[in-house]
Amino acid sequence: MIIAGRNTDKGAAAVQRIRSEVPQSLVDFALLDLASLSSISQFCRRLQDTHGCVDLLINNAAVMAPPQRCSTEDGFELQFGTNYLGHFALTAQLLPLLRAAPQPRVVTVSSVAARSGKISFDDLQSEHAYRPMSAYAQSKLACLLFSIELQRRSQAMGWNIRSIGAHPGVSRTDLIANGAGAQSAAGLLRRYFWFLFQPVEQGALPILYAATAEEAEAGAYYGPDKLGETRGFPAPARVPRQALDRGVAERLWQVSEQLAGVRFT
Repeated sequence: MIIAGRNTDKGAAAVQRIRSEVPQSLVDFALLDLASLSSISQFCRRLQDTHGCVDLLINNAAVMAPPQRCSTEDGFELQFGTNYLGHFALTAQLLPLLRAAPQPRVVTVSSVAARSGKISFDDLQSEHAYRPMSAYAQSKLACLLFSIELQRRSQAMGWNIRSIGAHPGVSRTDLIANGAGAQSAAGLLRRYFWFLFQPVEQGALPILYAATAEEAEAGAYYGPDKLGETRGFPAPARVPRQALDRGVAERLWQVSEQLAGVRFT
């Protein structure tokens, strides 16, 4: 197992924690910044040099609701670039290793926020108008569109990849509390009403289910089963209507290949 991230200290600590609890585990850390296309390419090249296949890829990196518009290294709006486009580029460049696995699986993490999302092709990078939560919702809708479209293409092209979407509900993570969105309305709600949110271990269950359960279906979407999918145990989640628009999914795929400079071949 490879834990990939941009913070070497946190990554090393996570590896050490896993090894201490599961001594026989084979786990390592690798440097990867999803907000940098060059970092993504370097990571994929290193993986291709050292591994013959990738059995499971979990697209899980995220930044949420910076109060001011920020950009990635390549000039993309930070949430669109990190939450969605970085994962798109990563998956494309790992496609040969995924196809080399006997039963490859890709899990892409979305959010309940995707329900209010809209893909604004005339302003994908929020250059004309930046609204933190709208940009976040767009990025997470894009993730779900990608997950569904990847499954369509896998079936059509014979890639044998099982693409599955999942979301954690609302969990007690530091995504807002320790991030740039801490003073947003959502951040303040999270800080003062933390007891309403489920533990992070519970929020991880739908993602783990999508990643490991044999009965998890290709092209499906999973989330918690209680209180509007905000908490509970893994179950099929409601797919927002806009995530089922194939025309939008195909257009987003084409635009994403152009922006990221990658092709799924």
